[in-house]
Amino acid sequence: MDLSRRQLMFGIGGLAAGTALAGMAGQAIAASEKMTRFAQAGGDFGWKPHKLDPKECAAVAYEGYWHKGYACGYGSFYSIVGLLAEKYGAPYNQFPFTMLEANKGGISDWGTICGALYGAAAAYALFWGRDERTPMVNELYRWYEKTKLPIYQPGDAAQGVKGELPQSASQSVLCHISVSKWCFANKIEATSKKRNERCGRLTADVAAKAVEIYNAKIDQGKNFKGTFAKQEAVETCGACHQTKGNEANWAKGVMDCTPCHNGSDALTNKFEGHP
Repeated sequence: MDLSRRQLMFGIGGLAAGTALAGMAGQAIAASEKMTRFAQAGGDFGWKPHKLDPKECAAVAYEGYWHKGYACGYGSFYSIVGLLAEKYGAPYNQFPFTMLEANKGGISDWGTICGALYGAAAAYALFWGRDERTPMVNELYRWYEKTKLPIYQPGDAAQGVKGELPQSASQSVLCHISVSKWCFANKIEATSKKRNERCGRLTADVAAKAVEIYNAKIDQGKNFKGTFAKQEAVETCGACHQTKGNEANWAKGVMDCTPCHNGSDALTNKFEGHP
């Protein structure tokens, strides 16, 4: 059955998913007493990825951001899985897309991971396991850290404010830092329409880049490695704080160290409070 974008965005696909999944679960349990708790119909990665147009995904991500009330995670996720649902139907149209709305504002406005990034990574995880997915996430997240955003131009389709917006590189995948740096540099309030518009366009940018990576993964398969290299700060700090057997091995992560640890001084190990 064909479903319109509006029907899917409003969660009819999710409703179908609940009914379908409940039925499948009952049949599976009845068919085999050996069913394990974590078994999934079709296997963990039973969905087939199909190539998408990054430009089309960007426009859909922007629309999705506004549709759910500034929900960047919903927009980026729907631009991949929702578009697959629109184009190919089941099983993609059986996903409860509204679940991704929780990523608004770095997860319910807590300012943690940028929701647009999480939405893309979650979409990847429907098709590829951790070992294959990690290079894709690394490529996308590093691009986000160093790229001046937003780039996307909605033109007359702008839903917050029209015209050009200033750009900046966040140097962080955290919503709090990404938004705060942009607002501070441009003297724009975080609760303003301009900031909302910035995040809507950024959601479109993330979706476009995420789909470029997704398409490359489809083409290259297990050979996909990307161009990601650890940031200099991570390499420098990791020599002590991410080395097995080292008494100072208590740090974890891949994101750039410097935004949270005294900026440029981080590369010389002159953090505040650092010996």
